[in-house]
Amino acid sequence: MISKNGLVSVYGLLLGIFVLFIILLLPNTILSAYSTNVNTFHVFFFYAIISNVLVRIFNRGVVYKICAQALFLGLAMAAGCLISFQAPSSWKPFGWYIIVMTIFHYSEFLSISVCNPKTLTPSSFMLNHSIAYGVAAMTSWLEYLLWYYFLPDMKNIHEISYVGMVFCAVGEILRKAAIWTARDNFTHLVQQEKAQTHALVTHGVYSWFRHPSYVGWFYWCIGTQVIMINPICVIAYALAAWKFFKDRIYHEEMTLLNFFGEDYISYQEKVGIGLPLIKGFVVARDK
Repeated sequence: MISKNGLVSVYGLLLGIFVLFIILLLPNTILSAYSTNVNTFHVFFFYAIISNVLVRIFNRGVVYKICAQALFLGLAMAAGCLISFQAPSSWKPFGWYIIVMTIFHYSEFLSISVCNPKTLTPSSFMLNHSIAYGVAAMTSWLEYLLWYYFLPDMKNIHEISYVGMVFCAVGEILRKAAIWTARDNFTHLVQQEKAQTHALVTHGVYSWFRHPSYVGWFYWCIGTQVIMINPICVIAYALAAWKFFKDRIYHEEMTLLNFFGEDYISYQEKVGIGLPLIKGFVVARDK
């Protein structure tokens, strides 16, 4: 069952998305009755301000942090939809990218709120994952703008974006399946001490890959850049994500071997990692 803070996030998300219905359902005649200069941007901008003020007035502490981030994602989802529906063809991939990003970050929080609520924090949205994550995102936006300026027709090859959507969909489903399979054994941070309830999960998607959440995230990450038709960032993201997961898996498997010993060695022998050229931390079985 969804936790209380999970419900708070649902309210925040829906509050943000609601601007989409206002803009799409509000007749143009009503807007023009007030001013000939009122447009979609003005409605979105003022709605964003008012909704943020209301969230700040009625919420405090952790509840505010959760609701504010969910509201941000709801507004971002609405913006992505508007760009996809109303923007010129060469901007549509950016709208699709925004939608994919918001689905990923919100579903991270919602999944943890159901599967492992005791570890749920405002950081579970993964919006402030790391400085490197933020820099990577801004770099992809810059590349999109540069290609749009110098070679705008490239952004009209939507078939490439569709391939990226498939990558993201498969990666997203695999990662969330990993969270829902592991449930309270799943955490966003590598655990250094074994909890009493911590069990080795080897069924479901964990019978396919030892680290299905990382496999899903890896291909989702690459897919976001394919959606935006960012050839440079496709390569850069693939290399950066590979290096990140190579290091993380190595250190995580050290702790898992410490937690589960021979059981984890047997698991390693039966199931691969699922990411190219990554072996993890492997030790020889005692003879």
